[in-house]
Amino acid sequence: MKPNKAFFFFFCALFFLSTSFVPKKITWVALGDSITYLNDDLNEAGNRITKGYMTMVAEKLPHVEFVNKGYNGWTSGGIANKIDDLQLTKADVYSVFLGTNDWWQGRPLGTLADYKNNTGNATINGSFRIIVNKLRSLNANATIILITPMQRADFVHIANFKNNAYGSYKDKNGQMLAQFADAINAIGTFEHFEVIDLYNSRPLKLKKLVKFKRLRNPQTGAYANYAYPAFIDIPFNPETDEYPYPIESVAMTFDGLHPSDKGYEVISKRLVKILRKIKGIFHIASKVVDSF
Repeated sequence: MKPNKAFFFFFCALFFLSTSFVPKKITWVALGDSITYLNDDLNEAGNRITKGYMTMVAEKLPHVEFVNKGYNGWTSGGIANKIDDLQLTKADVYSVFLGTNDWWQGRPLGTLADYKNNTGNATINGSFRIIVNKLRSLNANATIILITPMQRADFVHIANFKNNAYGSYKDKNGQMLAQFADAINAIGTFEHFEVIDLYNSRPLKLKKLVKFKRLRNPQTGAYANYAYPAFIDIPFNPETDEYPYPIESVAMTFDGLHPSDKGYEVISKRLVKILRKIKGIFHIASKVVDSF
């Protein structure tokens, strides 16, 4: 082989050895309620979680940079109403994880026609249209991910027992939480968005959310552990009873509603799977090669 050709092949080999495909930075804005908010406020969860779903995603995909736009107790209507005041920024990916508070507050679902026709903030469908319009105005080419509400067991706030709510096993204001998940799935189908359907996720079924609820036996007054659905009709007195979800009861949630580390892991895995599919997230970067 002639010297110049040998040098050429040596140079090519050195080039490929000194370059690599590394992930391009992806910016991700996560809109949501307390399930999203808790990622950055572990104290609010009584330190029963070690990290939220966004941190878990970033640990698996270090090139993803997230912005937490979760708000305690907010509905899709609340987000839509304040959408221009939330200081949302242009991002490559937006996720919208809302609906559980809409259900509990009894907001009307409306129909997909409310979404299609942009009828305003009076229904869940209308609220989602306002939110999506805003995200598209920030980046028309962004990936939008919709996340449905999870199923819910009976919720009792770890620091305020009077803040409690029954689970998704019965209706609120004539609407089942499953209908809210269906509505979000329908919007995703219409828009060809990625949808993470947590409501119908097998690991997050109602019976798997807590191992038991610790309550007073109505006949004896003695505390006992009741699994779902046995605890449904047993009363809880927030003024006199102990917290019904001791550490030993924690399963996919730590309080009947908010995910535990295991629950957040289920959510993060679904997000990682989607984020890894996004095209154009790699570029060639040069390494520093020591000279001879």
